[in-house]
Amino acid sequence: MEDADRKFPYRCLPLVFANQYGWEILSTHHIRASWDGTSKPKGLCVENLHGDGPLHCHSHFGEGVLTFQIPFLFKTPDGWNLMVRGPTNSSKDGIAALDGIIETDWAHSTFTMNWRFTRACTVEFAIGEPICLFFPIQRGVLEMFRGEFRPLEADREFENKFREWSVSRHRFLSGLEKEIPEVVAQGWQKDYMQAAKDKKPLAHPFANEISWSGQKRRDGNHDDSANT
Repeated sequence: MEDADRKFPYRCLPLVFANQYGWEILSTHHIRASWDGTSKPKGLCVENLHGDGPLHCHSHFGEGVLTFQIPFLFKTPDGWNLMVRGPTNSSKDGIAALDGIIETDWAHSTFTMNWRFTRACTVEFAIGEPICLFFPIQRGVLEMFRGEFRPLEADREFENKFREWSVSRHRFLSGLEKEIPEVVAQGWQKDYMQAAKDKKPLAHPFANEISWSGQKRRDGNHDDSANT
């Protein structure tokens, strides 16, 4: 977003909101992972290129799955899960993050963050690169909704607002294409930006933040973790 022409992506408020939604866990090492396309765990090789302390990344499941051990226990209020996934709007060539939902209101185990190769290749994760994103979701909310297909004409007020916006949008894009000075000077329509009910960052920093590298590794086998 920072490198885009005139930072255009920041004009898309839904994109900005999504990028702020949750907390990221960053890689403590610069690693290189190579997969040969086979299904066995040994078909994926992980190298530590730089970084101190224990390496929280390995091949455990096979099938081209790269596993990051998350050395934290999460506790949420009753009825709240954690959505765990890769960094939002951040694709990585050759490998894709796997999503998971964990019932952290009762689970007393750690979990892993997993990425799966999309082809036999080599990828790298730099120090400080996000390898996991998480945010709380309330259990049972999805089941409260029932989707319906309705004709737009069923809600005249809603239809009229849409038609007005559609005409305005067409007029604006046409003005940009024809390079009408006042439209070009406007730059972009700000209807959504001005009407949005929430324009502030969503995730507050964690209190008493501790980096991975500052923690001492505890003895014990963590292979029985809940997996995303």
